Amino acid sequence: MRMLLLCLSLLASASPLAAQEALGLAAPPALADTGLLQYLLPRFSLKTGVRVVPDPGGTMELADAAPGTPVFAGAGVTWHLRPGDDPRAVRFLEWLTSDIGRRTIDSFPGPATFTTDLTPPEEDTAPEITGDAALGADLSRTHCARCHVIGEADRNKGIGSTPSFAVLRALNDWDERFMTFYVRAPHPAFTQIQGITAPFDITRPSPIAPLLMQPEDIDAILAFVAAMNAANLGAPLQLQ
Repeated sequence: MRMLLLCLSLLASASPLAAQEALGLAAPPALADTGLLQYLLPRFSLKTGVRVVPDPGGTMELADAAPGTPVFAGAGVTWHLRPGDDPRAVRFLEWLTSDIGRRTIDSFPGPATFTTDLTPPEEDTAPEITGDAALGADLSRTHCARCHVIGEADRNKGIGSTPSFAVLRALNDWDERFMTFYVRAPHPAFTQIQGITAPFDITRPSPIAPLLMQPEDIDAILAFVAAMNAANLGAPLQLQ
């Protein structure tokens, strides 16, 4: 038995991974507590033979802000690796940014989600509204009041199943809806925008009096709607 234990001890001490001094990696509790390091570090050591262990005093550091090389995002921040001077840390950085390292991070099964896709999200830019709001009000009442309630003074007009302008204004994509209304059903059947829409098929004329408009008329209506108060649609529905 003693001989077996001695052999096992000799084998362990002969292992390069067991014999080498571990490279310490410092990380804030917000990252360490997610379990990501316990998931990553053994996989890196298995692939490279370089031991990396969590160590608050380590010379290599994962920080939640620059400087450093951004390597992944999660827990609400982008994490930067500051490798220090140890060449083994450079190898760790190369592994993190390699295909296999990125796949390892992206496949982390813990409750927290991490990603190596550091492409910044596209910012939503509000459209520049330059139309004549007063003209837009006139156009809306001339062309749109046949179906929509345009304002408080028109609440007894329109079609009951058609949303009012105030309701449409409350939607997140209200501007896109108004800018492209002429391609949204049922408008294509009776709407013509000069220079934009194709003429009606002579074999299938408009079923009602055609709505004929200029492109600048759309800008005017958009300006009119942008200035109105949105309807209060209440809290979002909660599904049980």
